[in-house]
Amino acid sequence: MKITANNPNRKSWLDVEKDSDFPIQNIPFGVFLTKDDITTIGTRIGNYAIDLAALQQLGYFEGIPLTYDIFMQDSLNDFIADGRTTWRLVRNRIADIFDKENSKLKKNKAEREVVIFNIDDIEMLLPVVIGDYTDFYSSKDHATNVGTMFRDPENALLPNWVHIPVGYHGRSSSIVVSGTKIRRPVGQTMPQGATQPVFGPCKLLDFEVEMGFITTDANKLGKAVPIEEARNHIFGMVLLNDWSARDIQKWEYVPLGPFLAKNFASTISAWIVTLDALEPFKVAGPEQDPQPLPYLQDFGLTSYDIVIQTSIKPKKEDETIISNTNFKNLYWSISQQLAHQTVNGCNVRSGDLYGSGTISGKEKTSYGSMLELTWKGTEPIKMSDGSERKFIHDGDTVIMRGYCKNEQVRIGFGECIGKVKKARKLDAE
Repeated sequence: MKITANNPNRKSWLDVEKDSDFPIQNIPFGVFLTKDDITTIGTRIGNYAIDLAALQQLGYFEGIPLTYDIFMQDSLNDFIADGRTTWRLVRNRIADIFDKENSKLKKNKAEREVVIFNIDDIEMLLPVVIGDYTDFYSSKDHATNVGTMFRDPENALLPNWVHIPVGYHGRSSSIVVSGTKIRRPVGQTMPQGATQPVFGPCKLLDFEVEMGFITTDANKLGKAVPIEEARNHIFGMVLLNDWSARDIQKWEYVPLGPFLAKNFASTISAWIVTLDALEPFKVAGPEQDPQPLPYLQDFGLTSYDIVIQTSIKPKKEDETIISNTNFKNLYWSISQQLAHQTVNGCNVRSGDLYGSGTISGKEKTSYGSMLELTWKGTEPIKMSDGSERKFIHDGDTVIMRGYCKNEQVRIGFGECIGKVKKARKLDAE
């Protein structure tokens, strides 16, 4: 089925600012709360949120096989479970409804008032109920940097890294939507030179620049998802900030990996951008040497040209851009990640989230974490207000923005924002 929504020549009768992340060619999906306290599934064009439940009740999705309440849910899980054909039919129809050549809704003021909201008049909610969360470690530059810091340049990558997409299972209950404030975590650390651990607030709070992809029901327990079918089961992508407590992680990660250092919060952007919308921005990924085993061999345009910019905004000060990286730097593709996740028969469900792992490039300005940008705190970054950062301070807001752009259209993800609150007081301190 043709993706007619991607037509770069389309224009909407809704006003869309130049270089908006959300032209009519995007049509992402999300969940929002209206000013009347109604939760609905919607999409966005420019600075307008569109109530898809209202559109359906008015008959605009006639001919598409949808249950009557599919957009009345408080999550996208059921819609995602309907599969790729339904996603494409709905997205193509939305593009037709808001095309400047279609005046049906445009001329009906009463219908417009129940369908279209100013983006400032709604509250974005977590778009999916996330049952499971896997976080990968798929940037070769990031893994090399970390390995160099904590081992040595000659043994920066462990032997398995170039053979499998390394990952671990994270905590889905603490994944929050952009704009949610983040409480500085507490836990055990082992200070340099100490002989006993201490308990208290994390002192080395960090962000990690990632992208996440969200799946549909892909397979039954015991059955693998072949790599050539993997993208059919991926609904779309979000920006992901996988917050990290570096000092807590250093003490706890042997032998089973991150625990309290990661499970206190991860932030995702509110709008899920479909793989269909990203289709024009597919690019080849990095060369893989050695060649992966057959079940992981992914050919052709396996990645996406997604620019990701990260800023820190100190309290009451202007933000400072500290990183510019790109998703195409990722060594392991999303198809390889999903194929490896399921090769042992692990079942994948609608709404599951998969993090790419920290995305870093070769240049220092393209590193995806404070750990790398300040090289373990030895090279502080100067903010616009003159202050310095080795890691994240209380009151700091971390802002991630991501977009794709070619000569015809720009498709963006909006913002992924989290402001850090000070650690709560505990008697155990």
